[in-house]
Amino acid sequence: MSQLAGKTAENLLKIRQNKPLIHNITNFVVMNYTANVLLACGASPVMSHAENEVEEMVAFAGALVLNIGTLTDPWIAAMLKAGRKASQLGTPIVLDPVGSGATTLRTSAAKQILNETRVSVVRGNASEILSLAGRDSKTKGVDAIHSVADAAGAAGQLARELGTTLAITGLVDLVTDGRRIVTIEGGHNLMPYVTGTGCSATAIIGAFLAVDADPVSAAATGLAFFGIAGETAGTTAAGPGTFMIHLLDALYTLTPEEVARRCRISEA
Repeated sequence: MSQLAGKTAENLLKIRQNKPLIHNITNFVVMNYTANVLLACGASPVMSHAENEVEEMVAFAGALVLNIGTLTDPWIAAMLKAGRKASQLGTPIVLDPVGSGATTLRTSAAKQILNETRVSVVRGNASEILSLAGRDSKTKGVDAIHSVADAAGAAGQLARELGTTLAITGLVDLVTDGRRIVTIEGGHNLMPYVTGTGCSATAIIGAFLAVDADPVSAAATGLAFFGIAGETAGTTAAGPGTFMIHLLDALYTLTPEEVARRCRISEA
């Protein structure tokens, strides 16, 4: 068993024992499902986006998850306010730049959050991640038109430029802080047919960051756990509808021992 496989099991056990509060400022489309994902894995979610309470709420949290999927100016203000407070407190922040590269609003908001707060991990598809570098990257709505392999070459330099850890998800996930590179295999081909699976992966990383101070380790082990849950759900799902429910069941029922045994995670 690799060191990171053991760390995946250890982090999952800590989440279930400690039930960390994860403060989410996320989008309307996925709010209910990602809350259920966090509950299923053992964390405690709160979905709070009112600008006049986010500083107070984030002070209780083990991690802050910022997701720009259904963006408005008041939500940007709330994200920045919560992010600045989290940065002051040393609370880890995960940014999901949903659709960055598709519109000016999304791209500029993601970059502003990165500039004005201390983001521990950015989780996105390859096109979203590339857009943060100002490279010629476009998305198809919120879907990637680049592969993880397309972004891999630029990821290390971009992580160093941004001073954060990048988690690029696709057929094979890649996590890097510019020095270390971790690849994670897993998941299921039904995942792209359920809205919110990427956003759920981001929320899971938030839960793992709440118990693991190393952003590379937290992101990689969180994605490994989520990928195994996806594989498990796919063995019994008849289609996207049942997959969505079976994924919640898998997140709840997987044991740390099984997770460690099934991890396909490697560090270069």
